[in-house]
Parts: sequence; structure tokens; C-alpha cells
Amino acid sequence: MATPYDVSAHGEPHLGHRSGWLRAAVLGANDGLVSTSSLMVGVATASNAQGGAVLTAGLAGLAAGAMAMAAGEWVSVSSQADVEAADLEKERVELERNPEGELQELIGIYELRGLPRPLAEQVAVELSKGDVLAVHAREELGQTEITAARPMQAAMASASSFTLGGLVPFLGMIGPATGSARIILIVLVTMVGLAVAGVFGARAAGTGPARPTMRVVLGGSAAMAVTALVGHFAGGMVG
Repeated sequence: MATPYDVSAHGEPHLGHRSGWLRAAVLGANDGLVSTSSLMVGVATASNAQGGAVLTAGLAGLAAGAMAMAAGEWVSVSSQADVEAADLEKERVELERNPEGELQELIGIYELRGLPRPLAEQVAVELSKGDVLAVHAREELGQTEITAARPMQAAMASASSFTLGGLVPFLGMIGPATGSARIILIVLVTMVGLAVAGVFGARAAGTGPARPTMRVVLGGSAAMAVTALVGHFAGGMVG
């Protein structure tokens, strides 16, 4: 008698289960680094800005950004979850009203995937003997436990990673550096932080680090450069 195949023994781990929190965490860390450092650099480049003003701006940006990221992720992912729930409820109703029609639809899906009609019918009938709603959710809607929207998880991952990333630019405030030296130090520690975030994000996603890291560093550097120019001209106008 054949025994069921043990999938866990296959030795090929996949990373799709990380997609929900990983996207929010990478976005949060990158945003925390870029927005906080850009704000601090922008204020620091103003001719009349003192160290206290730079520190205050950074702290305010850190707090506001973390809360904004958490709220934004909660709202957006909750909307996604609402859509998923509505589609699932619609499918449940259709299964109650027209089970034969839904079975034929499932057979058609397997035929489109290359199964001959008799085998497609056999597979659809056998799978429908179990949790038929879960089968249709997966095959028709593309909904699985792995891909399900998790608003709280996304909000916490985003806010936490934003806070961690946003703390890095404050390292540039340590020491006696002032003026241009302080700006350079903030930029340098932020670029190091961006590189580290890029590497960790790539490793968590299971991909090579070179391209993601370069993308993160270049994007963050551009944001800091633009904000520095804005701060410079704004400082000249109000100074």
C-alpha cells in the first residue's frame, strides 16, 4: 500500500510565506532611513540650523513616519483583506446555489492547465469531496494561507522596521562634528545603513544582494541629495 509523500522531507524550502511581512519590513526600513536622514540633512543644510534643530526634526520625523507607516499599511492591507473576504463569500454563495456549475468551472480550469477531460473531471471530483470552498478559493481566486492579507502583521513590520531604520541617521549626530562635517557623517552612516538593509532584504527574499543593495543605496542617495538642495535654498531664503 502506497504511503503519502512527505512534502517536508523534500528539502526545498520556499520563501513565499515571507512576502506579506517582508514587503512591509523592507519598505519600512528603507523609508525610515531615507526619510529621517533626508529630513535631517535638509534641516542641517539650512544656514541657520543648529544641532538641536536637526535633532528635533529627526525625532519628529521618526515618530510621525513610524505612525504613518503603521496606519498606511493597516489601511491598505485591510482593504486587500476586505476584497479577499468578499470574493470568498461570493464563491461560497455560488457553491451553495450552483454546485454543478462550479464543478464544471473547476474542471475547465484543470483542462486549461493541460489535463485531458477525463482526468480533469476525476481531479475536480476528488478535490471537491474535501473543503470545496478552499479548493475554489485557491484555483479560481488564487487565495491561499500563504498569500492571505494580514493587516496587523504588515503594520507592525512596517512600523518596527521604520523605527529601526530611522534610528541609524542619528549616529551621525554623535561626536563633535558640526556644519558640513555633520551633514557628511549623517549621509555616510545612512548609506551604510541602506547597504545593510539592502543585503538583509535580499537574503530574506532569497536573491542575490548586489542589485537590491545598489537599488536601495542609489535611491536613498538621490532622496538625500534632493532634500539637501531644498534645505540649502530654503535656508538662504529665510536666513
